Amino acid sequence: MQLLKGTSFHDINGSEMLKAKFSWARGYGAFSVSENQLDTVIKYIKNQEEHHKKMSFAREWELFQQKYMETVKTVMG
Repeated sequence: MQLLKGTSFHDINGSEMLKAKFSWARGYGAFSVSENQLDTVIKYIKNQEEHHKKMSFAREWELFQQKYMETVKTVMG
C-alpha cells in the first residue's frame, strides 16, 4: 500500500493533472462492500465533503464502531 500511495503521489503531481498538489490521507484502510450497497457507497463518496460538514469523520467512525460491535454481540450471542 505504501508503494502504491508513493508512486501514485509522484505520478499525479508530476503530471500536473491537478491544479492543487495531490496528497493521500495518512494511514491505510480497506473495506468490502456488498454489491447491493454499491450505489449507496458511490453516493457517499461523491458527497462526503458536504456530509462531513454536518458530521465529522471521527464521530461517524465512532458510530460505525458502536453499530458494528452491537451487530457482533447479537450474532455471537
